[in-house]
Amino acid sequence: MPGMYTSHAFEVTDDARLHALMAANPFAVLISPHDGTLEATHLPFMVDTSRGTHGTLLGHMARANPHWRLFDGSQEATVIFTGPHAYVSPSWYADPHTVPTWNYAVAHVHGHPAVIDDRRRVHELLGALVARHEAPLDPPWTMDQAEPGLDRQIEHIVAFEMKIERLEGKFKLNQNRSEVDRQGVIKALSGSDEPLQRAIAAAMRKPCA
Repeated sequence: MPGMYTSHAFEVTDDARLHALMAANPFAVLISPHDGTLEATHLPFMVDTSRGTHGTLLGHMARANPHWRLFDGSQEATVIFTGPHAYVSPSWYADPHTVPTWNYAVAHVHGHPAVIDDRRRVHELLGALVARHEAPLDPPWTMDQAEPGLDRQIEHIVAFEMKIERLEGKFKLNQNRSEVDRQGVIKALSGSDEPLQRAIAAAMRKPCA
């Protein structure tokens, strides 16, 4: 599938930084071309950074969703992860005589999804996903609590993996502005009540390379 338009100033090629964005924002959209149109499904993902050149995505969807029938290992797909984003006002620049913009961080992941048929691996995938998202809760829910009947529930999903063949990142964080302008934006966003705006400010404080 075509790549994402990215000017050099905003391009991120560091896999570790993109993996971090994906882990922090695991709910993404999977897009597959099919018969001249596009299939799109919103899903939670995990990334296994130990497998493949750029890592491997793991996910699952409802068996009733026909999208998974395209996962024969030969059909390319793209998964889009969206990180924090925020409106940027020209009033935050040293010279406000310009136009507004939008700062954001995204990662596009390309590969060929394949269905996981091994029941043990499906259990492991679901267990890892549950453990990760239950960890902050007290007490955390465990998959054991879904017994009896867990196997019947699993029959209604399809697990899959997608080795990351191409990984694109775009962090548009005012790198094309002066340091004075960047600091003005950081100051304004840092004082916001909106978590996404504060997250963009935090991203802008990090090296942009």
